[in-house]
Amino acid sequence: MVKFGYTINYVCDVDMALTFFEKAFEMKRRFITDENDYGELDSGETTLAFASHELGLSNFSGGYISSTESDKPLGIEIALVTADVSGLHQRAIQYGAVELKSPETKPWGQIVSYIRCPSGILIELCTPIQN
Repeated sequence: MVKFGYTINYVCDVDMALTFFEKAFEMKRRFITDENDYGELDSGETTLAFASHELGLSNFSGGYISSTESDKPLGIEIALVTADVSGLHQRAIQYGAVELKSPETKPWGQIVSYIRCPSGILIELCTPIQN
């Protein structure tokens, strides 16, 4: 069986990315290298990690599309589940996120909003889906 282990986001400043998630979402920093080129957050069972663009480029000789430098968000998002989408949405903006879509209730009852963090990562804030 395959288990989803972690997501790594390539960013300009690993420490800054970790700090944003710590302040905006009250996640705890689990690890950062001495070189500050890779770090992880304690985000539950699956790890949310950040690596420097320099480290990313060392892995991909042909380069990649940077979420930091792209005018539009990439076609992938991090979804953070919370009971208080509106409160978390405003808190993220307070710490530097850009609002892409204010909280709205979807037809199936879920409340969803979209922001882009200072590192350029697309984040969905949402309530749990009710079955």
